[in-house]
Amino acid sequence: MESAPLLEACGLACERGDRILFENLHFSVPAGAMLHIEGRNGAGKTSLLRILCGLAQPMAGTVHWRGRSVGRWREAFLAEVSYVGHHHGVKGSLTPEENLAVARGLAIAHPTVDIAETLRCVGLAAYCDHPCQELSAGQRRRVALARLLAVRTSLWILDEPLTSLDRAGVRMVEGMLHTHLAAGGAVVVVTHHPLQLDGMPVQRISLDR
Repeated sequence: MESAPLLEACGLACERGDRILFENLHFSVPAGAMLHIEGRNGAGKTSLLRILCGLAQPMAGTVHWRGRSVGRWREAFLAEVSYVGHHHGVKGSLTPEENLAVARGLAIAHPTVDIAETLRCVGLAAYCDHPCQELSAGQRRRVALARLLAVRTSLWILDEPLTSLDRAGVRMVEGMLHTHLAAGGAVVVVTHHPLQLDGMPVQRISLDR
């Protein structure tokens, strides 16, 4: 029997200016599954991610989390969501340690992974006390992705997470995704790059009209 969805979208529609990007969009993401959103530039992929994580409102439709309307249970939903946007959101004047400390202070800290361990997992242990403005674009992306490990959330919403990463970084992200899904988490991702997640359930929807 298929498990009940963690995340469900019912009849979502979005407009930008006087143009409808998408409408009547339905999908569900059960625990342990990933939804890969595809579409050409301007199709509304980032707009959809912003709706799903509560940063924007749809023109029509609803989003449900664990069977409850996100609009009515917003605080409980946001406590279970991590969002990494196309822009990494890392503060350059802070070190990786300080950026993660801020993230942990705003969320539910992971009970078993401390900041030093998190930075080791993403290959930044040697740069823990360097201001992020001194790091490369790929290293700053790793800091942004480290937030996924430093806090405890069930749903990861990721907009082009592989931007600026080398091959080792891509493999790191694939490992993070595999571990998260195997533990019963869910992922919604936009990426133009292929992901190797052998054995993990991946759904795909396209916003191309």
